[in-house]
Amino acid sequence: MVKNLNILFYIRKDKADSLGNAPIYCRITVDGKRSELAIKRETPIERWVPGNEIIKGSSEEFKSINTYIDTVRTKIYDHHRMLEDANKTVTAEAIKNSYLGISTKSKSLFTIFEDHNAKVKSLVGQDFAAGTLDRYTTCLHHLREFVLSRYNKSDFFLCDIDNEFITELDYYLRSVRKCANNTTIKYIKNFKKIIRIAIANGWLLRDPFLNYKPKLKKVDRGYLTQEELDKLAAKTFSIPRMQQVKDAFLFQCYTGLAYADVNKLKPEHIVKGADGELWISTHRTKTNSNVNVPLLPEALEILNRYKENPMCINKGLLLPVLSNQKMNAYLKEIGDLCEINKNISSHLARHTFATTVTLANGISLEAVSKMLAHSNMNTTKIYARMMDSRVSDEMQGLKSRMKNRNLKIA
Repeated sequence: MVKNLNILFYIRKDKADSLGNAPIYCRITVDGKRSELAIKRETPIERWVPGNEIIKGSSEEFKSINTYIDTVRTKIYDHHRMLEDANKTVTAEAIKNSYLGISTKSKSLFTIFEDHNAKVKSLVGQDFAAGTLDRYTTCLHHLREFVLSRYNKSDFFLCDIDNEFITELDYYLRSVRKCANNTTIKYIKNFKKIIRIAIANGWLLRDPFLNYKPKLKKVDRGYLTQEELDKLAAKTFSIPRMQQVKDAFLFQCYTGLAYADVNKLKPEHIVKGADGELWISTHRTKTNSNVNVPLLPEALEILNRYKENPMCINKGLLLPVLSNQKMNAYLKEIGDLCEINKNISSHLARHTFATTVTLANGISLEAVSKMLAHSNMNTTKIYARMMDSRVSDEMQGLKSRMKNRNLKIA
């Protein structure tokens, strides 16, 4: 049944700002029943022409807004026709919801996010790592703070999320939270997963991320040079905890294991390989992928050092590893004492293994990728940097070959 549809654009003078700019609203009326929405545009009050529903003036800004008003009007007519073609109930509210891309019953963003995090929490250790839950928890916290500061609301509905919301969130993370580019994008990626859940469940019909196209910046991952690694290995500490932290870090440098994997390493994870040598055989906490790494003599020496350690014996572990936070705090102090002018953290060890310990010594990219348990070779290629010492060695070889060739010609 065809419904009588009327569309009216008007301004809300009561919502005008201090400069006299009022927001433009659209009123949809079907058979005498209304529904209204803000079109996210504003105009100087004196420039608005009510009868014509346009802004008076020849500036490009005013022309653009007038064009946008026509576009909104056309889209509303289109959504009205789509509802009729689909034999759905046509009301002013239904047309508005269809235009906004939301279901009839709008849901709370934070309720959906909390439900998602609760499910992740229940699957930690099975399908998710504890760090994954931490990231989603932090993302939700930042999102709450953003909505409170930007919109003065304690909750937010899916129907109100649009491209402007996302770009404002992006700006908030960079400016207020002081997040770097890649950190900002990772948080928004976490948020985007919640939006995908909403779309999959039919709670949101329009993807607000369609026009959001961020780009990750290539990051030069830090690592220790061979000289720095040797300096650290040669340093001894009288304080047991400092020595333990240094040894755990060095063990990571010689094996490529992440902090979470060293922290849970047990005697059963050391096996004899097909070559008759000792290997580490475990699973990455982050991805649950297989990890198989031959034990270098330096790594084996560190393990032997803690065979009789009371903490290791009581917990059934191979190394006495502190919490990641405490370990990184000690590593900063250790770096200062060793006069290594780098931000040393437990993750730096993994980079050092990939770069200085393996690739710089001629280990193939494929072998390094397998030991790091990377599912994508492109991830490993990040570490495939050519250090000056290796470039020098290879160029010396080239010079020698060219010299011999010239001698033969002569």
